[in-house]
Amino acid sequence: MRNFDTAKRIVIKIGTATLSANGGVNTAYVRRMAGQVKALLEQGRQVIIVTSGAIGMGIGQLPAEHKAGNIQMRQACAAIGQPLLMHEYHKAFRRHGVAVAQVLLTAEVLTNRKTYLNLRHAIEALLKLGAVPVINENDSVSTDEIGSAFGDNDRLSALVASKIDADVLIMLSDIDGLYDKDPRQCPDARPVPVVYELTDAVLKYAGGKGSRYATGGMKTKFDAARIAADANCRMVLANGQTRNVLRRIIDGAEIGTVFLPRRNLSNRQRWILNSKPKGTIEIDTGAMRALRRKKSLLPSGIAAVRGDFKLGDVVMLNNEAKAVTAFDSGQLNTLAGKHSRQIKKLLGPGHREEISVPEDIVFLD
Repeated sequence: MRNFDTAKRIVIKIGTATLSANGGVNTAYVRRMAGQVKALLEQGRQVIIVTSGAIGMGIGQLPAEHKAGNIQMRQACAAIGQPLLMHEYHKAFRRHGVAVAQVLLTAEVLTNRKTYLNLRHAIEALLKLGAVPVINENDSVSTDEIGSAFGDNDRLSALVASKIDADVLIMLSDIDGLYDKDPRQCPDARPVPVVYELTDAVLKYAGGKGSRYATGGMKTKFDAARIAADANCRMVLANGQTRNVLRRIIDGAEIGTVFLPRRNLSNRQRWILNSKPKGTIEIDTGAMRALRRKKSLLPSGIAAVRGDFKLGDVVMLNNEAKAVTAFDSGQLNTLAGKHSRQIKKLLGPGHREEISVPEDIVFLD
């Protein structure tokens, strides 16, 4: 469970509360992290950092009367704080002769197959060069409400870990790990050292949101653990202020909570599972049973089509699965309930008979 000897690729997520100090970035903390990451690199491991803190640092540069209340102000604070944040990382890692690379993401980059593959190739190139990618949500241009797309970078860190085939995700927060109750309110709260599966009982442990400038909470960490688990990636949730926390976790110390993998999906399956669906195809019970037996989705099983989507988009199949569709929504409205042999008659030649093949269908459970 805690043997990380073979873990080559490590994603480290540093939360806002862990990174911040007096309205800015805790420079001493970043330096300590840089030293620990350097030690991991010297062991032949690859490290990717997912960082928070840009908005909080931007706020710290403004007069007290400016508040990061609406989305425009938070976008402005992110734009002010992001270069300052990266400067701290650059200074800290330069002391160890390690280059860092800024990577800013939006949810759309990870959902679009082409841009996702471009991102993956870029990160692979950086890792081969021995650089440390430092990833953050591009809050200054995000079209979603800040914090809703990824959840204080908790979900982003898991998506990154999933999409680059990381072996372990280390999530550094201001809490010691998962407890069966909120330890800030319940003195009898007990730590949970290992989570084998995110059962309903475990999910009840989730508390509220985090500290002042953070948007994450235990619920977003559970979401991250679920994404990592589907990628055969262990996740460790630990207090970022623990002395030599990275080295001790990788050495197998019982620090924080380790979440174990659930299933090992292919890279493409993980992309499908974690992509935002563009619409929904409602299918009948018989068709759903066939899909669970690894059969293709055929037009005869379609009951209704909801949304406007294109060929190649990811869509929901009822509320049970996601799939890549080989037809757009208009074509599917035409084909719904029809037999496959009618496709050429209705749409012309050049179309395949399946709406989606088993390799492009991933169940949520």
